[in-house]
Parts: sequence; structure tokens; C-alpha cells
Amino acid sequence: MKFVSWNVNGLRAVCGKGFDELFASMDADFFCIQETKLSPGALELEFEGYHSYWNLADRKGYSGTAIFTRQQPLSVSYGIGVEEHDREGRVITLDMGDYYLVTVYTPNAQSELARLDYRMAWEEAFRNYVCGLDSQKPVIICGDMNVAHKEIDLKNPKSNRRNPGFTDEERGEFSKLLDCGFVDTFRAIHPDLEDAYTWWSYRARAREKNVGWRIDYFLISSRLLPRLADANIRGDVMGSDHCPVELYLTDQS
Repeated sequence: MKFVSWNVNGLRAVCGKGFDELFASMDADFFCIQETKLSPGALELEFEGYHSYWNLADRKGYSGTAIFTRQQPLSVSYGIGVEEHDREGRVITLDMGDYYLVTVYTPNAQSELARLDYRMAWEEAFRNYVCGLDSQKPVIICGDMNVAHKEIDLKNPKSNRRNPGFTDEERGEFSKLLDCGFVDTFRAIHPDLEDAYTWWSYRARAREKNVGWRIDYFLISSRLLPRLADANIRGDVMGSDHCPVELYLTDQS
């Protein structure tokens, strides 16, 4: 099975840059999108052979997530069951029978860490949510999690130490999530690979110079590790300040 996750930073803009062709070429069983930035009725997008599910933010043109899947889920849920956190369209969960698939767009701590306290509350609530799912059956989590976990995961760790996405608090919360029984699939496959990033600032030709951050992930329940076949970063795919990430799992025997 092939899974793709991509923060498109505005789905309407990406659709004007050949998204249909890219979607077809990637040939994914599940294609998860973050930061759709859509308002209700703003875009009609369907792909033959896929079911689609959308979670839009209350605020127009902000946040938002979507999943396209070839396999129809048993059920779909939106949000994490906490009203404070469920107004921004950040989470979709598919019950696929023998596992859950969760796509997430984690809140950014913002400039001068203005939203760090909210981010910490979110982290605890989201961890409780996915760990609750994991107690029932395995979970696949994907999306823009807005944190570079280790120094290897961004170009300039020392100068970014207290910047949003690389604070001790955010990195610590990510560690707590992994400690609950989840595996960072990219690092499981490529434990020491440097200069592997998924997001680049639009400033100072950062992408051209590969001055980036790895903040987009596929996490899996540790008991799915025997099925992990590959995990990749598609830095060759343009159209957003993020690039897609891929996960390959073998079929259950």
C-alpha cells in the first residue's frame, strides 16, 4: 500500500500548477492533504476511483485537511473530540478496519511563540486521542506536525533553537508521542540521512540552497513496523513550500 501526505499551502493554487497530473502520477492508495485553505463550495475536486473526505476550518481560507482514498473506510471522524481544538479543520480519521489512518495539520507556535501555550494544550489532547485509538488497533499518523524533532532534521539547529518548530517544548512533546508506541518511519528507514527536508522558507532561495526543515511525517504504531517497506521524501515535487512524503506498507499477511 502506498500513502502520500502533502501540505499544499493552498489547494486552489496547487490545482493551477498541475495537481491533477501529479496526483495521477503518484498513484497512491491514500493521498492526504494539509492546509487546503478552502471555504465551503470554493473548489470541486474529485478523482475517479477515489473517495474524498474534507475537514474545513470555521475561519475562511485557513488551515483545513483532506483525504483521498481508493478504499472506502468503515467510518470517518473529524477532529479529536475537543471543541477548543476542532474549529480549524486539522484532523481527519479513517477507520480502515484493521487500522486507523489519521491526517493532521498541527498548529504552528507562531512568531515570538505567541501560540506556544495553545500548541502545548493541543499536543496533549492530540496525544491522548491517537493513543486512545492505538489502544484499539494500529494507527498511521501523517501530516505537517510543525516540529523538527532532532538537530539532524533542520539545516541550522543552533540558530533556530527557540524558533517555532524547534523549541525544547515542541520537540519534547513529539518525543512523548513516540514514547507512546509510535515510530518515525523516515528515520526508521534512513536513521542518519542528513539534508533531508520537507519544508523550505520562501525567503533567501532557501529551497534552491536546501536550507530546510523536516516537519512532515508518517508515524506508525510500533506493531506495524514489520510491514514497513519504505518511507521517502519527494523533494523533487514543487508547487508548495512543503514537498510530499511517502509511506509504503506491505499488505497484511
